[in-house]
Amino acid sequence: MGRTRSRSRIAALAAASVLVLGPTLVACGDGDSGDAESTATATAAAEPADPAAARAEITQNWTDFFDPDTPASERAELLENGEQMRPALEALLTNQAAAAATAKVETIEFTSANDAKVTYDLLVSGAPAVPDAQGTSVFQDDTWKVSVKTLCGLAQLSGATVPGC
Repeated sequence: MGRTRSRSRIAALAAASVLVLGPTLVACGDGDSGDAESTATATAAAEPADPAAARAEITQNWTDFFDPDTPASERAELLENGEQMRPALEALLTNQAAAAATAKVETIEFTSANDAKVTYDLLVSGAPAVPDAQGTSVFQDDTWKVSVKTLCGLAQLSGATVPGC
């Protein structure tokens, strides 16, 4: 019976790892006792202390990052490793479609206290270009930022060659 329970737990943890909770859940799933306590710990670690405030900040920062009127210097502040990635950001913004892109955040799902999966519509000149696009946000330097992974994915989508991606 213990072995069957262990296999069920492993299957559940594998499914949850799709949500990028791997390191937290692996640590919680190693023991035989305290299953309810381990699950509660994993759930608490899967989102920031104030999820509503984090969602609001992510939405605002993504809106600002994808606003064509936001200067590259301000966009860099909203990008993970922004100063290091500034050449990549500036290269991407030379692409006319990328420079005109805006984003409308649809859903935010926390995968840890410092990471979130963001589903958004990418609009170019106000017209839907990529509905239900997937990106990630990271909490860095006390700010929720657009991830480098997201920037590089957009660069690839636009066909731009971007340094650092």
